[in-house]
Amino acid sequence: MFASVDVGTNTVRLLIAQVRNDTIEPVRIFRHITRLGGGFSPESGLAPDAAERTLSALRQIAVLCREAGVTRLRAVGTAVLRRAPDGNAFAARVRNETGLPLEIIDGDEEARLSALGIRSVLDPVPEISLIVDIGGGSTEFVLTKGSDILFARSYYLGVVSLCESHPLAFEQGDQIAGVLDHLFRDLARDGLDILASDGTVVGTAGTVTTMAALKLQMREYDPHRVNNLQITRSELDELLKMLEPLSIEEREALPGMEKGRGDLILPGIRIVRAVLERFDRNALTVSDAGLLEGVILSLDRR
Repeated sequence: MFASVDVGTNTVRLLIAQVRNDTIEPVRIFRHITRLGGGFSPESGLAPDAAERTLSALRQIAVLCREAGVTRLRAVGTAVLRRAPDGNAFAARVRNETGLPLEIIDGDEEARLSALGIRSVLDPVPEISLIVDIGGGSTEFVLTKGSDILFARSYYLGVVSLCESHPLAFEQGDQIAGVLDHLFRDLARDGLDILASDGTVVGTAGTVTTMAALKLQMREYDPHRVNNLQITRSELDELLKMLEPLSIEEREALPGMEKGRGDLILPGIRIVRAVLERFDRNALTVSDAGLLEGVILSLDRR
């Protein structure tokens, strides 16, 4: 029995699963929004209350893994722990207090694992895909051709950091545009800008799946309905138009909206909308799978 744990800037997630013939069979899924990046400062690090919320969720996860008889487990920390001056100290505390072997992975490894998980659920698998993994503190862009990863880069552009540091819509737009300028320069330097513009844009992580759930007005979340769903630019524009006038509480009362994402959904939509516009694509393909599934598959292939 395998388990993967993702300690993200916004959400802590667990997947317990078996793998048969490269197919993941989930046994238990757990997720809890702890907003580890809430109140984060590059100078002072993690906010104490955010760290405690996250530790509490990880204690629950450790119990679930023991109860399920997990034999192999990998726990990874991402953007906010990479940036925090006390990130390593927090990871050590997690290991000491919960027994979970939390490691902080770099952006390239996060991108590689996410791509592995995403490709496992796409049908059909595009020949060329530009994967966009939007997190709370960073966004990973991965360009694949066939099973080969041609480009994988992590940028400090996340929905939590945008909300807290750049609350106004025009400020968020400027930040997003700056990162996409950087992305295009990186792709051009590697000679991949034309190839990226030919690919299918695939989105993953909570922001993207929440957009899918809102489109489907899902009362009960179903990953099978979300996987491979298409969201068009015009649908994103309609979502923004509907959500912007609402309060956070009103947004979170909508079918498909996860509690804790009421303020984060707007910058997330703006990121996706800007990516589609910059790459001249009309629609995004949604994947519910990502980092957790990639970690499970990497454990199976060891």
